[in-house]
Amino acid sequence: MAVSTQAVGKDSKYATGEAMCPYRLVLEHITSRWGVLVLIELLERPYRFSELRRAIGRVSEKMLTQTLQTLERDGLVHRDAKPVIPPRVDYSLTDLGREAAEQVRGLALWTEERMGAVQKAREGYDARKEGSERA
Repeated sequence: MAVSTQAVGKDSKYATGEAMCPYRLVLEHITSRWGVLVLIELLERPYRFSELRRAIGRVSEKMLTQTLQTLERDGLVHRDAKPVIPPRVDYSLTDLGREAAEQVRGLALWTEERMGAVQKAREGYDARKEGSERA
């Protein structure tokens, strides 16, 4: 989710010129396509990388690695590398990450519960748009 400075205006609290403000970056990390799914999945339990990738589905190894590193840097995900052969790395949520994941899961549940209303709104919009293009 990228909040455009052009869309919100130059005097908005989101307007940052060339540099993004720190909380906006964290918001983008948490609400990114893969960030949301990682956080929600890790609410259930710790995962190994390959388990997490399978649980999320359709995410490339590179994107999952980048997402996990970003969330780890932000203090939301803990990476536990065990010194065994073969190497074992587990990912889990920190307390901060659990708090963020609960918020994201709430939004995901709201979306699921309200999908019927969203679909109805989309159909109405599409019908109005199609009617105005014919006129």
